[in-house]
Amino acid sequence: MPGSLDAVRTDDLPRLEFADPGPLRDQVVAAIMAGATTTTSGLALGYERAGEQSPVSGQQFAVVDSAGRTAAVIEMTEVRVVRIADIDLRHVLDDGDESIAEWRAVHEEYWQSSEMREALGEPDFTVDDETLVLAQRFRLMSEH
Repeated sequence: MPGSLDAVRTDDLPRLEFADPGPLRDQVVAAIMAGATTTTSGLALGYERAGEQSPVSGQQFAVVDSAGRTAAVIEMTEVRVVRIADIDLRHVLDDGDESIAEWRAVHEEYWQSSEMREALGEPDFTVDDETLVLAQRFRLMSEH
């Protein structure tokens, strides 16, 4: 069972923000803390455009809630770069979705949103089968 954040120094950990602040982020953070979500996905292009290093196995993150507070600490246990067409059912189920089609529709909608296109600097960005995704698996280390 995960421990308390009191036992984990979170100040030095990189912050990890799921979705945008608001109901969706709060739902994802709650699912992580409940152990219902143990995978996440990110656009490889998003990391590249932001000038960020991709997460690596063994790396720990402070998961941030909508208020900007650390809600949990997770550790990446697996990070794979895969084509979106190759996302597997296990990853999808562990992300809280019920089918690959559902997972893909939700992620495509988010990744093709005007906000994401602006962040990428590509106003016409679209997801296709060749789009590279970081499929990340993690474990909950501690919670608040």
